[in-house]
Amino acid sequence: MSTTALPAAAGRPWRARLRFDASPVQVAAALLVLAFLLAFLLVPVGRVFLAAFTDGSGSLTLVHFGDFFRTSLFRESFLNSLYVAGMSVVVASILAVPLAIIVSRFRFPGAALVSTLGVLPLVMPPFVGAVAMQLVFGRNGSLNLLLMDWFDVRLDLMDGLNGVVFVQALHYFPFILMNLSASLSNIDTAMEEAGQNLGARGFTLMRTIVLPLALPGYLAGASLVFVKVFDDLATPLLLNVTNMLAPQAYLRVTSVGLGDPMGYVIGVILVVVSILAMGGAALLLRGRDYSMQQRGGGGLGRREMSAGQRALAWGFVVPTLLLVLAPHIGIALLSLATVWSFSPLPDGYTLAHFSTVLRETPQFLTNTLLYCGLAGLIDVVLGVTIAWLVLRTRLPGRRLLDMLAMSALAVPGLVLGIGILRSYFGVQLPDGTALATSWIMLTIVYAVRRLPYALRAATAALQQVHRSLEEAAENMGAGKVTTLTHIVIPLMAGGLAAAFVTSFATAAVELSATLVLATRDVDAPLSYGIYVFMQSPAGRGAGAALGVIAVLTVAICTFAANRLAERERRRRTRQEGTAP
Repeated sequence: MSTTALPAAAGRPWRARLRFDASPVQVAAALLVLAFLLAFLLVPVGRVFLAAFTDGSGSLTLVHFGDFFRTSLFRESFLNSLYVAGMSVVVASILAVPLAIIVSRFRFPGAALVSTLGVLPLVMPPFVGAVAMQLVFGRNGSLNLLLMDWFDVRLDLMDGLNGVVFVQALHYFPFILMNLSASLSNIDTAMEEAGQNLGARGFTLMRTIVLPLALPGYLAGASLVFVKVFDDLATPLLLNVTNMLAPQAYLRVTSVGLGDPMGYVIGVILVVVSILAMGGAALLLRGRDYSMQQRGGGGLGRREMSAGQRALAWGFVVPTLLLVLAPHIGIALLSLATVWSFSPLPDGYTLAHFSTVLRETPQFLTNTLLYCGLAGLIDVVLGVTIAWLVLRTRLPGRRLLDMLAMSALAVPGLVLGIGILRSYFGVQLPDGTALATSWIMLTIVYAVRRLPYALRAATAALQQVHRSLEEAAENMGAGKVTTLTHIVIPLMAGGLAAAFVTSFATAAVELSATLVLATRDVDAPLSYGIYVFMQSPAGRGAGAALGVIAVLTVAICTFAANRLAERERRRRTRQEGTAP
């Protein structure tokens, strides 16, 4: 009886399955990234979930969630958070959708102005905007004082939950504006023409053809607004609204202590609702086809405006842009005011507030530069490493690293801060301070929170580096690491610089995690200083000065990121134009 020789791997299938194409350097890089994400993202969030689902003896239980929903304050806070997030989406949509249609559908002479000023609210941190909005639209703000003098009418725009809705909608509506404008611009002209051929005109065409095709962009922006508002801590606190989930979680942890399970239960609910909101937007689009078949320019056909349409457009755009600029004007006036109380404008102007904060509390600025600079560097290193592992290796599980890093988007800063406290509060540094409340941990938390932005920028930059350049270097004898450090990273420089400044700018105004982890003024950054100063009327001038510094910091970094990205695009265009 004869036998047929089989390949060795066929006789030992288990060994074939264990073989993978990866070098020791790749494995070591993946393990280091995984260790970082485990230590400072998965473990802290996991500790929050574990504390919420276990009792004192460590047994699994749902009793804490039962206590949560049996407590009237927590039920009210949950419903209030849903109301504020939902209404913020509604109000933001009222502002953003008409602006997006005007800019994308018509030849509007103010389109460039709308596109520029429409994203301006994102430059100002929402908690800084909250104080400015009180000055302009509050019960004794400039608007109401003028209305009382002229018409004996008062508008309660900033009272209670509606005040939070007003501030949050005005701050976050650019997310809908940018995403919806991009979707409208990508609609194939042929789709609109087909609708017109079938008799659709005006509002009917907009309702049945244009807006349904732009739904992905709208839902992307709306889900971002909902998640950002639902998780926000600082704005409700500064407006003295505590009957919402994020403020309740913060108050439970800081007043009752780390042993109180309610703070962890609220943290779990915040994470779950964030995931459901983002997942729900994707489910709404499932089974529908929004793809276009145009080639070349494509895009929605822009129409000339009639005189009446132009008047209506300006009648909407001008008040909206005034709303956009109101917080910036208010915080600038407050930072320069000698006294501003019960009057439409300050009684006088001075630079003393800037002198005070720079002379007496310079650590707020220097700490911000240090922490956010280090966080940006960490994000760039991790982003490049993960992007390289995903795009340039065949290491098993590399996609999992990308998913783990991106999951930080769904974790609110408050939840991560609470998890860090529970995980590392007992770890002592040589000087006796707890690791969880040290400046080192603040830096790490900033890096974890902003890693998704840097990762996407690094991935985009690496995708533009052709593999043939790496192969040429390797053919000349260069190793993988040498090729990465001497060829790939220099070619990614523009994208990585943009990733760094984006991470730096957004970390500079992080407050939710900062309030939980910062315990000493000497170690605190700008965002903490603004919050502390704004707690008393006497300190609001200094707080506004810090707010202006924060806004300028973010604005400069945002401008630098855009310039770097634009320069990189021009460089790539020139390279493609000169390629054979």
